[in-house]
Amino acid sequence: MNDTKPTWKNRLRLKRHSRLIKKHARRAEGATTRHARRFLINRWDKIQEIRWHVIGWFAGVGLLIGIVGLQMIWFQQSYVQTAPISGGTYAEAVRGPIQTLNPLYAATPAEVSTTKLIFSSLYKYDTTGHLHGDVATSIKNKDDQEFTVSLRRDVKWHDGKPLTARDVVSTVNLMRDPASRSVLATSWQGIAVEYVDEYTIRFLLPASYAAFPHALTFAILPHHLLKSVEPAALRESSFSTNPIGSGLFSFQLLQTVNNVVDRKIVYLNANPEYYNGRPRLDRLQIHTYKDDDSIYQALKTGEVTGASDISSDIANMVGADKFQVITRPVNSGVYAIFNLSNSLLADKEVRSALRMATDTNAIRNDLYGKPNQLHLPFIASQVTGADGIPAPKSDVSSAIKILEKEGWKLKDGVRTKKNKELRFRLVTRRNVEYEVALRALISQWSSLGIKIDAEVFDTNDTSKSFAGDVLQPRNYDILLDELVIGADPDVYAFWHSGGLLNFSNYGNDVSDDALASAREKSDPALRSAKYRTFARQWIADIPAIGLYQSNLIYVHTKSTNTIGDDEVIIIPNSHYANVKYWTAEKGRVYKTP
Repeated sequence: MNDTKPTWKNRLRLKRHSRLIKKHARRAEGATTRHARRFLINRWDKIQEIRWHVIGWFAGVGLLIGIVGLQMIWFQQSYVQTAPISGGTYAEAVRGPIQTLNPLYAATPAEVSTTKLIFSSLYKYDTTGHLHGDVATSIKNKDDQEFTVSLRRDVKWHDGKPLTARDVVSTVNLMRDPASRSVLATSWQGIAVEYVDEYTIRFLLPASYAAFPHALTFAILPHHLLKSVEPAALRESSFSTNPIGSGLFSFQLLQTVNNVVDRKIVYLNANPEYYNGRPRLDRLQIHTYKDDDSIYQALKTGEVTGASDISSDIANMVGADKFQVITRPVNSGVYAIFNLSNSLLADKEVRSALRMATDTNAIRNDLYGKPNQLHLPFIASQVTGADGIPAPKSDVSSAIKILEKEGWKLKDGVRTKKNKELRFRLVTRRNVEYEVALRALISQWSSLGIKIDAEVFDTNDTSKSFAGDVLQPRNYDILLDELVIGADPDVYAFWHSGGLLNFSNYGNDVSDDALASAREKSDPALRSAKYRTFARQWIADIPAIGLYQSNLIYVHTKSTNTIGDDEVIIIPNSHYANVKYWTAEKGRVYKTP
């Protein structure tokens, strides 16, 4: 019973509180009603009398607020602007496929591009097109045969380990080792590398070679991760698909999107510990595509924000309202190369007639961006005084006279001599620009009565190899192709009788001597004199016809920022010289005074 007494007391107390609350509520209701009648209902007529004053007052306040807002926006333009900002992701379309991410085996544009971003090198090309130290801080040259290179001490691999001279020595030894099957093996045969100390290495060459520093742009591999991997197993090792580098970007993931078309995406993250400062981008992606149509669709749908080394077809199709197209000359040239093993082309008069009938100006005018003239075996700007060597002129009537004099008579529209037709097999690879030049050459040479059998090689056909089926066996009469010259005018490999890439089978004692001597001279004046001698002999002998200097065509969305206005690009994959400052987005930023 005692437990129930407090409960009844609580209930009585609640009832008394309830009556008090109701009483106060009735009083509040009454007061509210009296105030409403006194100050609102009884004075409504007065409010109506001043309603226009109230409306005017509110309109004035609104106008004042609007003026202040417009003033803030107006003055904001003086200290705020739209500009590229850091952060974000840039996605670039590149031709694939990607079968490896190991730079020792990188061959396709996508593989080369990716490894350039992940790995560092001793030297690289800057935005002016000159060789610039990357990991290297200095180089000492002794007789153009011994080169001692000093390294930075603040370079780290993406796993935090320091990069040292041991890594460089190990990389060179892997490149030279035939068991590793590196694509760079041939160019490093006979070159020795010595470990001097933790941050110094020495290269010993079998002969003087003044252009050797340009060979030091190879990617450096981590010795501490590969020392236990046999050279023969390196290509198939996990490192080749999950690399650790020391460059601006670190590898995150290789995604296979479509096995049928070999469509892949490489995901890269900014390296915050990069020795030259963190890149502005947070992430960079490399998307691989097999052809122009795929790249165009990727740009159109917004799958990528930029595309590297595209064809003129894509450049013509992308919308100027959304995309910016950049055209830059690179140090490569497209030539019509004569196979001098062909008995007809061995006749210099026939080659002379072909050159006279070739109007390179007409070819260049038909190409996107109207590429620069190229009549020398190198880029004229590379050699002092080379621009003074005159270009051969087109003269169809003189070409006809030469052929007539040599006994080549028209028979059923084709030049014939001793029942043998003047007929050549002209081979090129599938490429929009090459095919434009091909059609022009066929038209121009046909006007002489020369029969041309054209063959366009599809490099996307994996069952065939352009190098193995065409280049190595010299399986052509005339080859229309690009020769990558690079930053140095040393074209020994292309035009010396002993050059591995001498696709014309050209040889001349004067030109051979000039080429061999030039690569042994570090003095710029002496080198230029030798290259001018070689160029004059080359023009006189006509082993090829220079058609035009190659262009790099790059496209990106206008909201992104990539290749600079004055940037010089030596070879297509060196368009990353300024990638540290690329941006993917634009935003409002304060102006700097």
